[in-house]
Amino acid sequence: MTTAATPQDKARTTGAAGTAHTRVEGRDKVTGAARYAADIPFADLAHGWLVLSTVTRGRIRSLETAEVLAMPGVLAVLHHGNALPLNTDYIGLLGVPPDPTCAVFQHDRVPFRGWPVALVVAETPEQAREAAEALVVHYDEEPYDIAFTGDRPDAYPLDGPTPAVTGKGDLEAALAASAVVVDAEYTTPQEHHHPMEPHAATARWDGGRLDVVDSNQGATWVVGELANLFSLDPASVRVRSEHVGGGFGSKGVRAHQVAAVMAATVLRRPVRVVLTRRQMFSLAGYRSPTVQRLRLGADAGGRLRALEHRSLSLTSAVHQFIEQGAGAARALYDADAHHTANRVVRLDVPTPSWMRAPGEAPGSFALEAALDELAEKCGIDPIELRVRNEPERGPVSGLPFSSRNLIPCFREGARRFGWAGRDPRPGLRRDGRWLLGTGTAAATFPVLARPSTAAVTAEADGTFTVRISAADIGTGARTALTLLAADALETAPDRVRVRIGDSDFGPAMIAGGSMGTRSWAWAINAAAEELRERLVPGADIPPEGITVRSDTTAAVGALGQLERHSFGAQFAEVAVDTATGEVRVRRMLGIFAAGRIVNPLTARGQFTGGMIWGISMALHEEAVRDASGGHYGADLAGYHVATHADVPHIEADWIDDPDPHDPVGIKGIGEIGIVGAAAAVANAVWHATGVRHRSLPIRPDRVLRAAAGAAHA
Repeated sequence: MTTAATPQDKARTTGAAGTAHTRVEGRDKVTGAARYAADIPFADLAHGWLVLSTVTRGRIRSLETAEVLAMPGVLAVLHHGNALPLNTDYIGLLGVPPDPTCAVFQHDRVPFRGWPVALVVAETPEQAREAAEALVVHYDEEPYDIAFTGDRPDAYPLDGPTPAVTGKGDLEAALAASAVVVDAEYTTPQEHHHPMEPHAATARWDGGRLDVVDSNQGATWVVGELANLFSLDPASVRVRSEHVGGGFGSKGVRAHQVAAVMAATVLRRPVRVVLTRRQMFSLAGYRSPTVQRLRLGADAGGRLRALEHRSLSLTSAVHQFIEQGAGAARALYDADAHHTANRVVRLDVPTPSWMRAPGEAPGSFALEAALDELAEKCGIDPIELRVRNEPERGPVSGLPFSSRNLIPCFREGARRFGWAGRDPRPGLRRDGRWLLGTGTAAATFPVLARPSTAAVTAEADGTFTVRISAADIGTGARTALTLLAADALETAPDRVRVRIGDSDFGPAMIAGGSMGTRSWAWAINAAAEELRERLVPGADIPPEGITVRSDTTAAVGALGQLERHSFGAQFAEVAVDTATGEVRVRRMLGIFAAGRIVNPLTARGQFTGGMIWGISMALHEEAVRDASGGHYGADLAGYHVATHADVPHIEADWIDDPDPHDPVGIKGIGEIGIVGAAAAVANAVWHATGVRHRSLPIRPDRVLRAAAGAAHA
C-alpha cells in the first residue's frame, strides 16, 4: 500500500498546502500523550453502564432495582420510572428531529432488541458492569416484525437530503425500444461502522455549566442536541472532543451521552458512560441492508436510452432514516427515460444511520455492476461504455457540472493498471489453481459546504492561533487546516497552532459528508485574510494578540447552483479458487478527481482506507440477525472486516481537478474512496469466473454454489 509522498506530489504545489506533511499531533498519538474521551481523568468520577432490552418488542413490566442498589459501589439506577424528562420536540442541526433512542428512559415501551432500559451508576466501571448484568427486567412481549425483503408491500418513498423519487421520460417505452436490456436485483447486507475507539462521554456540572468530554464528529452539533433535549441555554453547555479515534458517521448524539448528562445531573458529580463493542451494534447506528433493482436499456452502440434505479432500505419503528442508494445514478449517467426511487420499510430494529458514503457506497455497487453487465451484453469495453454515456449536464437537475473529470480518471487508471491488454472474455486467465480477473467501476460523491465560524489570532510572539470547532476523526484534518492556515497567513506551518474540538470556539460544520475540511477551510481563509489586512508591518502586537473572527453563512448561501461532485475510477484484480470458494484481491488502483489536495500524505491514506473498506464490503462485512432480532456474533470476532492478510498492493492517486467556479477548490475525500470499490471487485470476480454475484458479500459458500450451478448448467 502506497503512503509515502511521491515526486509527483512535490511537483504539484509551491505552498504548504499540497505538500506531504506528517500529522502535527502524530507524536502525541504514538507516544500516548493524546488522550481520548475515556482517557481523561476527573476527580470524583462515577461510571455508568447501560442496560439494554433482551426482547424485540413489548413493554417493561418492572425492574428489580432494590438488590442492585445494595451492591457494592452502586450509586443509582436510572430508568423510565425515575428519569429526568426530556424534550424531543425540535429539529436538529441536520434538519431532522432527534432519534427517540437518544431520549433515554422516557417511557416503558421497547421498540427493538438492544433498546436502553436503564443506566446503572457506580464508583468503578467494574462495579457498574457487574450491577448492570445483575439487574432483572421483566417484560410483556409483543409480536414483532424484522423481515426485510424486496417485496414488502408497506415500503414507501421517503425524502432524505434529496428527493425520494425523480423521473423523466417514458421508461417502459424506452426499455421496449432498447436493443439491449439489463434487468437485475442486487442486495447489500447490514454493515457497521466499528471505529477503533468506542463511543464514550463524560458529563459534569462546572459552576452551573454543563461540560461534556466526548468522542464525536461535531462539538457544536452535540451542544445543540443536548441543549434541546435537556431544555438548556446552549451557552450553558460546553462539549470538548480533541481527539477522536474514528467515526465514519456514527459519532453524533447517542444514548450514552444523554445518559451520562442525566446521571451527572441527578448525582451532581462527573459520570462517564462508555459503550461496549456489543452495545455499539444496537446504539451506534449502522448501514441499512438494501435491495436494489436496476433496469438499463441501451441501443446497439451502448448508449443508454432507459435507466431505472430503485433502492429499498429499512428503518426503525421509532425514527425515519433512509439509505439513498439510488443517488449515484442521478450524477453518473443520463438517459431519455431516467427514473430513480429510494424507498424504506419500518421494522422492529434499531435505527440505521449515516455511514461512510451513505447511499453512494451500496448504490454504486448495484449501479456499476449493472453497467458491467450491460457492457458484456453490448460487447463493449466497460470503460468505453462509460465514455459513450458521459453526460454534459446533471441527469436530474439539468445544471452544468462545476468540473467533471470522470473520463480522465478512467483513462489514467487504464494506462497505469494495464487495462489495454485485457481479454474481455471471462474465465480464461489462470495462475495455478486460481482464476484471475479484472474489473472497474466509477465513483462519485457530492461536494457540499455548510456555514462555519473561525477565529484567527496573531500572537505577540509572532505565531498564530486558529480556533475552530472542527473535528479530526482520524482523517488528518488538524494537519490539513494547519497547512491551509499557513498559506492564508503567508507564514510557515510551524508558526501556526490549530485548536479544534471545542464548542466554545463557535459554530462549525461537522466532520461528515466530505464537507468538513472544505467548510472549515473557507472560514479560516476568510478570517486569515482579514487579519492580514489589519496587521501593520513592523508594528508591535499587544500581549493579548489581535483576533479576527469569520462567519461564512452569507458566502456559502451565495454559492452558485451547479452540479458539484468528486469523481473516481476504481480498478481491481482478483484471484478466485472455485474449489475452496476463496476470493483474493491481488491489487487495486484508484484514480480520483477530488479538487485541491491539501496534504498528499494523509489524502492518500483516506483514499486507500476507503478502498480497503470496499474490499471489506465486497468480501467480508455482513451483520446477520437471528429470528429474535438479535445479532449473531455481535463483536469483531463474528463481524468480519478486512485485515492485513486481505489487503494487497493498493495504490491511489489523483489528477488535477481545478474548479474555476469554486472559492475554496477543496472537494472532500473522506467518502469517495469506498464508492465503486466493491463493484470493481465484484466485476473482477465475474471476469475471473464468468459468474455474476449480485449479493454482497461474495462469501466462499456463495462462490462454491455459483461454481456448482455453472458446472451443472
